[in-house]
Amino acid sequence: YMKVLLEYVWIDAYQNLRSKIKILNSEKNNLELEDISEWNYDGSSTGQAEGHESDIIIRPVRLFTNPFHNVYYKGIGLGYLVLCQTFDKDNKIHPTNKRIGCVEIYEKCKEYDFWFGMEQEYIIVDKSGLPYKWERPDRVFNSDSYCSVGGDRCYGREISEEHLHKCLEAGISICGTNAEVMTSQWEYQIGAVDALEVSDHLWMSRYIMNKVTEKYECSVTFLPKPFADYAGSGLHTNVSTKEMREEGGLEHIYKACEKLRLTHKKHIDLYGEGNNNRLTGKNETCSYEEYKYGVRNRGCSIRIPLSVYNDKKGYLEDRRPGSNADPYVITSLLMESIVFQKL
Repeated sequence: YMKVLLEYVWIDAYQNLRSKIKILNSEKNNLELEDISEWNYDGSSTGQAEGHESDIIIRPVRLFTNPFHNVYYKGIGLGYLVLCQTFDKDNKIHPTNKRIGCVEIYEKCKEYDFWFGMEQEYIIVDKSGLPYKWERPDRVFNSDSYCSVGGDRCYGREISEEHLHKCLEAGISICGTNAEVMTSQWEYQIGAVDALEVSDHLWMSRYIMNKVTEKYECSVTFLPKPFADYAGSGLHTNVSTKEMREEGGLEHIYKACEKLRLTHKKHIDLYGEGNNNRLTGKNETCSYEEYKYGVRNRGCSIRIPLSVYNDKKGYLEDRRPGSNADPYVITSLLMESIVFQKL
């Protein structure tokens, strides 16, 4: 038998990621999803159950190569990261499991061939809670950090790039990364893929990021506005349907923008805890109390990129989601609004 390392990963009640490892004795070293059994954990320690009936079931939904345990060593074979969704003791969908709802809407909207791309912003912080490598709390640098290079203004590249390499090794659909507007703030992009893939891959990319920071004795915050005087962090979401990507697609993009106007409050309420502190109308945001869309304008709720406007087809960018928003919820809402909302 080959010993295969399985690192089960799931989402808790607080939108944090948890994990534990199981060693599987297997005749195969290239496992499929059906080869991985469900497992359970103590939900009373994750905010998902009471102590007297604490078992929560975790059921595998997607496998990734494990970039932290990926070599044969002393009888241990290939490692896997195992993304799971949660069920209660009666095998019913746990209320914190948002993936199931995304699957249902995804199936209803398959004919529209939705593509998504997500831009995950985050801030690296040290153990004191200050942004990573800042020498003082009143640091004045801000916009000179965007896509910057240089040790006087670009902090955390070693973390961003190690994360990028590990995501590529894991098989995650990561397509880029860059330093962001606030010093020690970074972004990476996932996509363009379907709603389930972008959501699963984004959650696992967050897990990989959290593990990478352990090595550097720091952490990341996905809070939308942890530092009041600096730029916040978003999860800008690019979305298109087959109609939007074809000739004359701009008309369908404008139509989608009008539908999203009608569902604005529903989206805002579910686009991340504390996101209203970010959506102030400053720092390239539109106030959460407003809804507007426009070409090139990063102060809009929905941005139509200049290249899309010129080509008359492509995609739209929803700039409203906060960096801590649940991608299953974002993609579900966008598919639901664009397909089912009546004008």
